[in-house]
Amino acid sequence: MKSHLRLIFRWDHLALLVCLATVAATASIGLNIFENLPHIEDEVAYVWQANVIARGNLTLQSPVCPNCFLVPFVVDYNGLRFGKYPIGWPVVLSFAVWLGKRAWLPPLLAGINIGLAYQLFKKIFDKKTALLAIFLIASSPFFLMNASSLLAHNWSLFLTLTFILGWFDVFFTNEKAPKILAASVAALSLGVLALTRPMSALGIALPFTFHGIFILLGKDKTARHYVLMIGLIAGLVASLHFVWQFSVTGNPWLNPYELWWPYDKIGFGPGVGLQEGGYSLRAAYSNANFSLWVGSHDLFGWPYFSYILVPFGIFALFRNKKAWLVGLIFPSLVFVYLFYWIGAWLFGPRYYFEGLISISMLTAAGIRFLTDKMPLNLSHHLPQWIHSARFILITSLVIILILGNFIFYLPLRLTSLQGLYGHQKKRLEPFLVPQAQELTPALVIVHMQHDWVEYGTLLELSTPYNDTPFIFTFSRGEELDQKVAAQFPERNLFHYYADEPYKFFITPRPLEISESREAD
Repeated sequence: MKSHLRLIFRWDHLALLVCLATVAATASIGLNIFENLPHIEDEVAYVWQANVIARGNLTLQSPVCPNCFLVPFVVDYNGLRFGKYPIGWPVVLSFAVWLGKRAWLPPLLAGINIGLAYQLFKKIFDKKTALLAIFLIASSPFFLMNASSLLAHNWSLFLTLTFILGWFDVFFTNEKAPKILAASVAALSLGVLALTRPMSALGIALPFTFHGIFILLGKDKTARHYVLMIGLIAGLVASLHFVWQFSVTGNPWLNPYELWWPYDKIGFGPGVGLQEGGYSLRAAYSNANFSLWVGSHDLFGWPYFSYILVPFGIFALFRNKKAWLVGLIFPSLVFVYLFYWIGAWLFGPRYYFEGLISISMLTAAGIRFLTDKMPLNLSHHLPQWIHSARFILITSLVIILILGNFIFYLPLRLTSLQGLYGHQKKRLEPFLVPQAQELTPALVIVHMQHDWVEYGTLLELSTPYNDTPFIFTFSRGEELDQKVAAQFPERNLFHYYADEPYKFFITPRPLEISESREAD
């Protein structure tokens, strides 16, 4: 008995080490690969929204020249400026911004998610397999890329895990004690998930909706009440999405996505997406097919083979009801996102991010099935040497795949994201030296030489409230530049060109000089 307890204790401690290693790994990636900067437009918009919310606002007054203060996916509508993204993640990020610890949030969430995943997997199979499953997640390039970024997926995974854990505690435990707390956690998590990534919430909820219908048709009155309670509370929380839309647009049914791109809609047909003739089933198939292909590489860093053990996991867990609910999340997300016209592949198939728990669960179960968990009716007639050979072969294959990821795939994949789109901290350095600080408070008009990143990266040194030592504006021509400058008479005015990063011009550089430098 004591040795058994020590064994359990050991698995839990190993899981804790995986959690801590995940925190360290994602913090390192955030610092050394992403430099703790937003890189893609989505991240820039999230940071803008978080900065606004951190001071208690959802909207700001539009600037006199909105395009001069361009922020991607931040909309100007009816005199108000606001982000297009649902507020679930920006609100959470705003607390980190308010505390001045924005860079801490992604790695902390990543470590917590690994711990929650371990608790979830322990409810599905034994601790050893649960440990293997979280190791697969923690070593996944797909997970590490997204969990180290400022995107919403880390938070949505947290909500997914807490929702499932709450659901399991309500409907899969035999305890007679009231389950009101677990039901509340499940309901609130699902509702907030809808406020974070509505389509992902729909995909994740789909398998549990069918399970809930099955319970409603059953005889357990208490269970039926809990299903209705979870559905009602989750629905009420999710309805705040429409309250938010009303507060920023004046119309509860107007999706801010459509204010940035009118074609950014759900569904098919003309006017949806950029495809010729509109978004079609053929395009949906193409998007999903390519996303799954990217996943076959990025999920575990096993090029072409990341799904190879999933069928064995399905076989091993075929009679496990809880495994079915978790396992169906991935295909459910694939199905739901068929209705959205664009895919996302730069950080892996991130629209399916929460489905990583499905694939890791099935892969871990598949490994255990092939090594030492094959049913007796399949294995008891086989000689012992075949069992030994099977264990050695499968274990060696898995070790080779994992080492291949650590040695080759993961470093190459992460390195490919370094300085993504030109967002690098070195672009900020000219404004941090003492000589530059002496020029503040200053309005800096950035003249684009090659791309918007020359201006976009500098937003890291400002806030939406224009109360930082430097305010940056994107040059839109002499007339508009002067119009903007007139709004800040108390500030020194400078013109900035990225090809001469440590020079601040009092007047615009002669056009012929700019043209000759571009030609060079």
